[in-house]
Amino acid sequence: MYRLLFIPLCVAACTPLGSPAFWPASGAGATTESMVGRQRTVETFVKTNHPALIAEIMAGGGGTVDQAMDLAGIPIQDRPTRLIQLRSDAQLYQSAPGALVAALMLYGR
Repeated sequence: MYRLLFIPLCVAACTPLGSPAFWPASGAGATTESMVGRQRTVETFVKTNHPALIAEIMAGGGGTVDQAMDLAGIPIQDRPTRLIQLRSDAQLYQSAPGALVAALMLYGR
């Protein structure tokens, strides 16, 4: 009986989809890769536009902050609250762009 189950698993392991036993792990890997790619995109954007981002955070919003929030995946309905939170920690973000990246990624989905 168990030999009959072994043959389809061996055949499935030779297909381009791989073994069904590893499908959940491969899906988690794809999610992790997309998060890492999104974080790199946000990090590049923040470091490139850091002075403008800080100025807009202090002013209460703007196009650059909106674009950063878009890249981080922050829902539109959450943005006013997140902007207040960013403004309260603006001193930290002025000296540490990486902290701003971390905050944006934390608030994003």
